[in-house]
Amino acid sequence: MKRSLNAADEEELVRRTATGDRRAFDELYRRTSPWLLARLRRRCSDDDVVADVMQETYLAVWRAAGSFAGLGASGGAVGWLWTIAAHRLVDAFRRRARHNQVPAVPLVESVAPAAEDEVMAVRVGQELEQALLELPPEMRQVLRAMVLDGFSVRETSLLLGVPENTVKSRARRARIALREALS
Repeated sequence: MKRSLNAADEEELVRRTATGDRRAFDELYRRTSPWLLARLRRRCSDDDVVADVMQETYLAVWRAAGSFAGLGASGGAVGWLWTIAAHRLVDAFRRRARHNQVPAVPLVESVAPAAEDEVMAVRVGQELEQALLELPPEMRQVLRAMVLDGFSVRETSLLLGVPENTVKSRARRARIALREALS
């Protein structure tokens, strides 16, 4: 006898979704969409981009649930879902970059800076943004995961699907490249 949807974990919901169970998909969405939305908003402040990524992610989950069910749940359903979303977000950033419309990263300002600080911050921000755009995409992905999301090397490795040593070397090369570009 199948467990009720409330008792099913996310992996089981994905497996049921793979069989075409719309109720399981709806429950998976109900459980994971608030978390996923919050995570995406931390990486992108453009609500339109985030909404598109959410839609593309869950469409991909519906279409590809069978591929997850066949993997033996090696990384867990939530990790699999985040991997799909992260790739969709990177794709959205690439589309925007091709059209020179890089989404802004939300910044929280606690104290009003002095005019000189604002001028320097704009200059440094522009230089940093340019330096980040010049990095190869795989290095930018590592930096975003480790710096913006605060993932460990292991978590970044799982997220991007690359070995931990590759994550470490990409992070090191990215930091060196940024240091050189900003000095």
